[in-house]
Amino acid sequence: MSPVFDCASPQTREEGVSAAKDATDSGDCVVLPTDTVYGIGVDAFNPSAVQKLLDAKGRGRDMPPPVLIPALTTVDGLATAVPSYARRLMEAFWPGGLTLIFRAQPSLAWDLGDSNGTVGLRMPDDDIALELLSRVGPMAVSSANRTGKPTATTITEAGFALGPAVEVYLDGGTREGREPSTILDCTTPDPVLLRVGAVSAQALREVLAGVELIEVAAIEQFEGYGEPDAAHEPDAARKPDAAHKPDDGAVDLSKVQPESATHAAPEPVNLTKGEPDTTSTTSSDS
Repeated sequence: MSPVFDCASPQTREEGVSAAKDATDSGDCVVLPTDTVYGIGVDAFNPSAVQKLLDAKGRGRDMPPPVLIPALTTVDGLATAVPSYARRLMEAFWPGGLTLIFRAQPSLAWDLGDSNGTVGLRMPDDDIALELLSRVGPMAVSSANRTGKPTATTITEAGFALGPAVEVYLDGGTREGREPSTILDCTTPDPVLLRVGAVSAQALREVLAGVELIEVAAIEQFEGYGEPDAAHEPDAARKPDAAHKPDDGAVDLSKVQPESATHAAPEPVNLTKGEPDTTSTTSSDS
């Protein structure tokens, strides 16, 4: 049974983050809290681990996860041709609920799926997530649920959804009532708003100043991660003609066309508290 570490305790939090680092180093999946909902994450540079993440969610390569990063300085190592307007947005809204899609560095040795040469990046506003990211580095993260099912706002919900497909669970408490991230395509001269979430269109315009914000369509919102992330990413996008159903609804990066403004369950397990050398107890909602 996969261990759960209660991150409310400093000692158990350290044990949990260390265990999660070891798990990602071994190519396994972990569940972590973010500033939106719970995410399932892996080392972004381990293709077999990314495939494990997609398999755990029941998702194909046509919906690649976004990538969560620990600092703004990480961006230029992962993305190329980053517009100046995107840097202003990062300074204004990171860490926080804004996912930015860039053209990926072509030399990167990773395989996130059918991303059409793009990558969605976000720096989450969550201490536990940032601590893990600072040790692991960039992580491919999506919402901790099976595709088509409700997102997880507690560690118990994540455990029932993903079970033994996840090696380590980090319990950061309840994540209810949080907005998904706003998603912006920055592969074009003018940014394209793919989904409105935690950051409003008006707030974006205030930072963009003279740069035009292109809005694709009115998109129905639904709580989720679907980065994002989520990613990445570890937020729910809704296409105008999509049926209304619970899902993390990740933006299909394979449909993002760089330099163009046109866009078209495992069995439940009883999770045990990850407290080494002590008697384990069944986890509960917190």
